Amino acid sequence: MSEFFDKLKEYAAYTEEGLDSIMPKRDNYQKVIYDAMRYSLLGGGKRIRPVLSLVTAELFGLDREMVKPFALAIELIHTSSLIHDDLPAMDNDDYRRGRLSCHKRFDEATAILAGDALLTYAFEVAGDGASSIITKAVVSGNEELARNASKVVGLLAARVGAEGMIGGQIIDLKAEDTAIDEYEHDTLCRLKTGCLMTVPAEISGLLAGKKETPEYVLLLDYSKSVGLAFQIRDDILDVEGDPNLLGKKTGMDDADNKTTFVTLYGIDGARHKLEELTSKAIADCRALMELDGCRKESAQFLIDLAGFLLERKY
Repeated sequence: MSEFFDKLKEYAAYTEEGLDSIMPKRDNYQKVIYDAMRYSLLGGGKRIRPVLSLVTAELFGLDREMVKPFALAIELIHTSSLIHDDLPAMDNDDYRRGRLSCHKRFDEATAILAGDALLTYAFEVAGDGASSIITKAVVSGNEELARNASKVVGLLAARVGAEGMIGGQIIDLKAEDTAIDEYEHDTLCRLKTGCLMTVPAEISGLLAGKKETPEYVLLLDYSKSVGLAFQIRDDILDVEGDPNLLGKKTGMDDADNKTTFVTLYGIDGARHKLEELTSKAIADCRALMELDGCRKESAQFLIDLAGFLLERKY
């Protein structure tokens, strides 16, 4: 696993450098909003979504620089959602990654606006990335790539909006103090958590012109399984995790009387579902390895990533 952790650190460092470079510092009248954006964006994190963007790009034979803007945009969106999740009107968390939440470090109004600013900036970054690809594709006569690149921003927006991450968040709010059944809860998780875990493979597959190919189907299935497994692990950690490692309080789901995988299936049942999904994700990657031209090192990394997320402590 040492090779896996070395590679994970490399991907994370590449992402961190990219985020730092695109997140400007400003000494102007609106300086506080830039300070709040940088505070939340560069405050640590596993960077799993950008990592998935970079690895799936490799598996589709794309240059990582091509997908870099979209990988960074996805992390901007994710950070925006965390700022808003922590607000008193949402999950009411005072800490995130061992530091004060944005609304505690600054104030609620600034946190709301910082989240909004990160979300809108994400589409500026993604739009610039798509425009660059389109320009180069037109010059080189690659009409298919130009057409596909023109669809990326719309695809990303769809995975974030009312039929994506935000739609999942509103169902999540309903799940507090109101019991929802396993089918609605499954929809909640596939939207709120899953959409930002699957869109990296969707974007890479679109840019590579590989949608509906066997490798695309396998990578999308892998991402869906890992996304759901990620949420189950979060639910389990809220019950039995170490607050010092998590960097925030545990027991919040119970305090909010929220429907989770643990409340639906019990702690043992949740663990069983987590293991099932992880096994399915690994099986998808093993099938991927059997395809001609597969970059086996990248597929092996995804197998190791699934195992890492299964056992994570934070």
